[in-house]
Amino acid sequence: ARFIADGLLSGKDNVPAIALNQATEPLQESPRMRLRALRDLIDDAMHLYRDDRPTKVDAWLAPRLHAILRLTREEAADPALWNYVALGVAPDFVVWRHFSENKKSVNARYFKGPYHKQAFARLWWSAELFRNGPDYEPVVIACGNQDMLNTVLRLDVIDHRPTAQALVRMLRQDVVRTGREANALGKAVNAAAATLMYDVIAPDTERDAGAVRRWIDEAEEGHSVLHRPLPLGPTEEPAIEESVERLTALFEELFADAQVRGEEEAAEE
Repeated sequence: ARFIADGLLSGKDNVPAIALNQATEPLQESPRMRLRALRDLIDDAMHLYRDDRPTKVDAWLAPRLHAILRLTREEAADPALWNYVALGVAPDFVVWRHFSENKKSVNARYFKGPYHKQAFARLWWSAELFRNGPDYEPVVIACGNQDMLNTVLRLDVIDHRPTAQALVRMLRQDVVRTGREANALGKAVNAAAATLMYDVIAPDTERDAGAVRRWIDEAEEGHSVLHRPLPLGPTEEPAIEESVERLTALFEELFADAQVRGEEEAAEE
């Protein structure tokens, strides 16, 4: 935490690399932990979106970050990994992506924070939880709405794949369009989970640990990831379509009854 000083958060100073490496255990470059490839990807992302709002980069970067850093969930749950990536690999990205013009600074939690807040952890976990088997397209859709990242990502229900895919489907079908609507939907779905057991009414296939292991082993063998085409994730079976459809219909009903912040005030006016 001593490296996350005001100068870094304001974008004026760089992280002292030598001191950082002396105080931490640097991640070793390996076929699977390809820090140079990750740095190249981040440079490409900042170049591609240099003329856009930085928030636009999330939908492009999340699936590609996930495909390059092929981690087990246990590995990805280690905050030290993401802290090092933010401070030792790409602090400039964190400042570029999360700089607040109002505060003229970056919230320190984007460097060192929970998985749903930290700059790189939030992207990796978004890809992990919103992918549908090997298909990253749902990740692109989910990450195109900041409230799916800021609110829905932290909800426990999102680990149920048909739930995640039903939420994405509502974005794809334009049932939910704005960040406020996504926020209201997420809260309604999470609240209903207390009485509705989504995994019972919408069962999923068992997770295929072997497919994930084979996908990780590809990286050990030096498998490269191209930046331009959307990559493929682990070759797991996608979520059961009937379950996704059932939850989509249910969530549409929940959303119809949900209060969207700002709409009530507009209606009263």
